[in-house]
Amino acid sequence: MTTKTTFNSWITCPKPNPQAKMRLFCLPYAGGSAYIFRTWAKNLPPTIEVCPIEIPGRGRQIVLPPHTEMQSLVAEITKNLLPFLDKPFALFGHSMGAEVSFELARLLRSDYNLQPLNLFISARKAPQIQPTKKSLHKLPDQEFWQEVNKLSGTPDQVIENDEMIELFLPILRADFTTLETHIYTNQPPFDFPIHVFGGLQDIEVPKYQLEAWQEHTTAEFSLQMLEGDHFFMRDNEINLLNAITQKLRKNSHFYI
Repeated sequence: MTTKTTFNSWITCPKPNPQAKMRLFCLPYAGGSAYIFRTWAKNLPPTIEVCPIEIPGRGRQIVLPPHTEMQSLVAEITKNLLPFLDKPFALFGHSMGAEVSFELARLLRSDYNLQPLNLFISARKAPQIQPTKKSLHKLPDQEFWQEVNKLSGTPDQVIENDEMIELFLPILRADFTTLETHIYTNQPPFDFPIHVFGGLQDIEVPKYQLEAWQEHTTAEFSLQMLEGDHFFMRDNEINLLNAITQKLRKNSHFYI
């Protein structure tokens, strides 16, 4: 592959760094966009180029309809990601983004014989664990909105603005449809490290559901609990990024 310096609407880069030794591709939680990773580059080593992935229906991809099916979403991400895998890379995903990043790593392995240096999983149960809560994506709008708001991830400017709710609701519903209709399939574990992060006050994803990610790697596995609820990555960003840096330095020291 040739080195790419121009990013596209799928693969963004708030702070382009052609001299970086590796790339960290980041996937957001349901309803989130690449914008949530806007400050990461300044808080990670300059050897890492932070590249948030923008999925359809938001941000730079707002003109595209949001996906409602996991495999088609992952296939589209992969197609747009391949030109940027000319350097060593790692994957990070929070909540919905964690499951997408896991399936992305699987597809890269099976179809392209490519794999990340590390997979960072944040605030998401291991995929083999069956859901313990009711499905939300088919609920009427008002009930769906009330249930989603219990997660405390919706910005106040959206909650207090009817027009923003009308815009935001289809995106959230599509994301929950993607998650709740995805059927996990058993495949061999990875042979690269998986590092998992959870929130100490996260009532949505208990610790045992995070520990179960260990089944998906024959290499190093770690679980680190950080202060915060389900959205600790937003409120405890520095500690999370310090932990990511430490893991990359340990497992990928040549690149950091």
